[in-house]
Amino acid sequence: MLIITSIIASVLTIIFIKLSFSVISLRRKNKIGLGSGGHEDLERAIRAQGNFAEYVPIGIILIACLELNGAPWWLVAIFGITLIIGRVIHARGINIPPPDFSKRVLGMKFTFNTLISLVVLNLGWSLYKLLG
Repeated sequence: MLIITSIIASVLTIIFIKLSFSVISLRRKNKIGLGSGGHEDLERAIRAQGNFAEYVPIGIILIACLELNGAPWWLVAIFGITLIIGRVIHARGINIPPPDFSKRVLGMKFTFNTLISLVVLNLGWSLYKLLG
């Protein structure tokens, strides 16, 4: 069972829905059907949502692999929480005017460090299981 992954994926999905509703709201407000129409607030919202959609799926896959391969629940949870934190910090840094690029960078550091750690953990855990 993927209990921890299910919780993490659900929280991340709630965040994604919130980011999506923000884009929809700004599209309606500015009467823009496609693209940003030159509206900076809409461009930020689109990129916050898009960046989230680009990085979260691979994170969830790596978290699920770790859990499926029998890693301790707390280890899986730690990396799920850091992915959530990174994505929230990044979205706030890019989406709340004026853009706070230090938060955007911090969010990406959390995200990349989490993904890199998950790769190393998955490779190490898989080798341990294969050879153990």
